[in-house]
Amino acid sequence: MYKDRFINFLKFEKRYSAHTITAYEMEVENLLKFLESENMPFEEVDYKFLRYYFSTLREQGKEPSSVNRAISSIKSYYKFLVREELIAKNPMALIKAMKTAKRLPVVVEKEKMVKLLEQLDQEAEDFESRRDFIVLELLFGTGIRLAELLKIKESDIDLYNKKILIFGKRSKERFVPIHKTLVGELEKYLQQKKAQQFQNISEELIVSKEGKPAYAKMIYQIVKKYLSMITSQKKRSPHVLRHTFATALLDNGADLNAIKELLGHAGLTATQVYTHNSAERLKSIYKQAHPKA
Repeated sequence: MYKDRFINFLKFEKRYSAHTITAYEMEVENLLKFLESENMPFEEVDYKFLRYYFSTLREQGKEPSSVNRAISSIKSYYKFLVREELIAKNPMALIKAMKTAKRLPVVVEKEKMVKLLEQLDQEAEDFESRRDFIVLELLFGTGIRLAELLKIKESDIDLYNKKILIFGKRSKERFVPIHKTLVGELEKYLQQKKAQQFQNISEELIVSKEGKPAYAKMIYQIVKKYLSMITSQKKRSPHVLRHTFATALLDNGADLNAIKELLGHAGLTATQVYTHNSAERLKSIYKQAHPKA
């Protein structure tokens, strides 16, 4: 029911990422399929029925966080329908998110990460190993998201002023600084990329061994491969390096507002989660070091 109009709204007005739009679309489709299976006309859906739907998701074994994603998506859907005057009342108005345990961002030890990068820099001889090194350096050195990394073009890099133009969520632009060492590393990489003489050289900074634009799964594989060398933890994704970047800055005294700007967060709430990471680290140090702990 008006699903396509809602998706177009997310795409062209809200300018959400393709990944986010796919997630919203899936949740709306799941609801519509459920209505069909229950022989419930869309026009007759009320607060009680939606509560029944979300409780069914929980009974099916979905985690509270997954149910909350569904609640958030369906809330946006109904808000849109009311705004467009396609329905008179919003049956989601009284639905509240489920309580979930707070999860701290997963990070890797920054000292291990620095040693790994030093090792990879020395061993990077061919194009692929140099590219993998640059991928890790950019994710750990700037805290950018995976989607943002994939969008970087060579023309977005300002080596003279040591900064990169990043296109974030909802097409928001920001500059992130890069350290002097990374400037030199990027110069080496760009020279090697040019020397490959790819048939159809891509404008994108990160490319495959054939010169085609990099894709999400490729970056995941690169990050997982190298993080496996320094940690046994389950999560070894590009986002772990973003969390590690933010936590390292906070541990070294960076201002929370500055970290927010570097990460491209819309508000401080998302950034404040890293203060819990630092607090937990201090508690751990205290327990190990204090004679009465």
